[in-house]
Amino acid sequence: MTKFKIIIISGLSGSGKSTAIAALEDAGFYCVDNMPVELLPKFLELPINRDTEIKGLAFVMDIREKSFLNACPAVFEDLRRKGHNFEILFLEAEETVLLKRFSQTRRHHPLVRDKTLLEGIREEIKLLNPLKQIATRIIDTSQYNLHDLKSVIFNFAQNAIGAAAMRIKVLSFGYKHGIPHDTDLIMDVRFMENPYFVPELEALDGKDEKVKNFVFNHPTAHFFIEKFTDLIDFLLPLYEKEGKSYLTIAIGCTGGHHRSVVIAERIFTHILQSGRPVNVFHRDIDLKI
Repeated sequence: MTKFKIIIISGLSGSGKSTAIAALEDAGFYCVDNMPVELLPKFLELPINRDTEIKGLAFVMDIREKSFLNACPAVFEDLRRKGHNFEILFLEAEETVLLKRFSQTRRHHPLVRDKTLLEGIREEIKLLNPLKQIATRIIDTSQYNLHDLKSVIFNFAQNAIGAAAMRIKVLSFGYKHGIPHDTDLIMDVRFMENPYFVPELEALDGKDEKVKNFVFNHPTAHFFIEKFTDLIDFLLPLYEKEGKSYLTIAIGCTGGHHRSVVIAERIFTHILQSGRPVNVFHRDIDLKI
């Protein structure tokens, strides 16, 4: 098999491994959940078409497999001897956060048999500590929501495969739903006239032409776009020169429905015209106002 970049995802139950593997799929990785560690060398011997668009391989491995902890040191050493390029991504979270997540999802912790949930979490922390010590990257997901964690993992994946072009994400959000984590630039556009207070616009969002026209019927919006895109045009080459592989520009208004969506779309279009890889995501557009 062609030696693809390999990422092994492990960590505590409830720390976000399912979200991580979804983000790696978005980054172009071929992903396998709950891969038995002893089968990994055999899997890597399978032929993959050299013309495939697969950017790398990702495997979730954890204590759901009983032999994992005992077998992984020898397997990892064997991979290194054979010249495979792999990283170990270890996810963790605070005890209180893990307790809350298991309570909300009602999922079963793999180590809870005749123990309490807290005892199971603490036992897993102890058992996985040796693996944590050899991890390439450790991420504490305690303060991340779903979208934040996916962004962090996607960025990690892009760095791992050495993507040549900096990938840019323009993100709209509502301050009432919290400031997004792992953003590079945050701009508050709550100074603009708010369509929410116009009865015929309240139920619409920033993708609607009526809302766009309302926002840009005010000279302030035009002045802002001119100055902010000038700043972006100045910064992007500097970030690229630095070797940054992923850049997130977050635009916030009160609820994330109107102004931030309009401005994020306009900034997305501006960057797209430069030929750079960019996408736009509206985090809170479907949440209740």
